[in-house]
Order: sequence, then structure tokens, then C-alpha cells
Amino acid sequence: MRIDGIRTPIGSYKGSLSTVRTDDLGAHVIRELVKRNPNIPLDAYNDVIMGCANQAGEDNRNVARMALLLAGLPFTVPGETVNRLCSSGLSAMIHSNRAIKADDGDLFIAGGVENMTRGPYVVAKASSAFGNDAKMYDSSFGWRFVNQKMHDARLIWHRWYG
Repeated sequence: MRIDGIRTPIGSYKGSLSTVRTDDLGAHVIRELVKRNPNIPLDAYNDVIMGCANQAGEDNRNVARMALLLAGLPFTVPGETVNRLCSSGLSAMIHSNRAIKADDGDLFIAGGVENMTRGPYVVAKASSAFGNDAKMYDSSFGWRFVNQKMHDARLIWHRWYG
């Protein structure tokens, strides 16, 4: 069994990495990992699983798939994005480990990707056609579009997500 690891530098909100798209960050890491392991054929990877909590802007849909394609892996390599908020990258590694143990493959790229500075503002749809009650949310941190029943039942931690 061989394990290798690489990461980008840790940035800060609105810091030096703020201009880099999330899918480009993921692609950079995958590209460097592949470069460090030239003896592995590009089509040998069974899957790329990446955690991403935000998924509201450039990291929407399936950022793992976008990053692996931008990194130059072939179209035959699948990609999966998982979201477990702050532990999404760890969850991606756990998924890969389970897949190996289940004999679903033996070569995975797993990790996490995020660029909170690039999280967009998002607007909810109005509650009715031509309604004027749409609300705007900053998708960088915290929850958005929260069900009012969760507030009423005190299921929201106002300290973090209020």
C-alpha cells in the first residue's frame, strides 16, 4: 500500500489565494500528486473523491470531477464530491478507504477543496410567482435557506449560524 499527500498553502479569508478558483485549487493539487507519482498510469485511478462544504459558486455541482479533468486525468476517471461541512475532506478519505476495503478499487485520490472568499452571494426565489420576498445570503460561511421550522425548534446554533 502506498500513500502520498500534498496540499496547497493555507490561505486566509480575502488573502493571497482569494483570486484562485476552487476547481483550479483542486486541479493544482491533483496535478502535483500525479507528477510526484509518474509510474502510475493516468487511467489507473479508480476515482477522485473530494470534500467540499460550500458548493455554491465555482465549486458547484461536482468540483472533484471538474478538478480531475482540469488536472489532465482522462475522462474515464470518475469524480465524486461529498459534503460533510467542516469534515468533508476527511469524509472523502473515509469513502476511499471503504471502497478499497470493499474491493471497489485500489487507487484513489481523496481530499478536500474550498475557497471561502470566492463563495458567492445567493438569492432565494420568492415564495410565489412575481413575489417580492426574495432574500440574499452570503454563501461564504454558515447556513443559508434555513427552514424556519429549524429556527422554531431551536435546531440552529445561533452562535455559529445565526
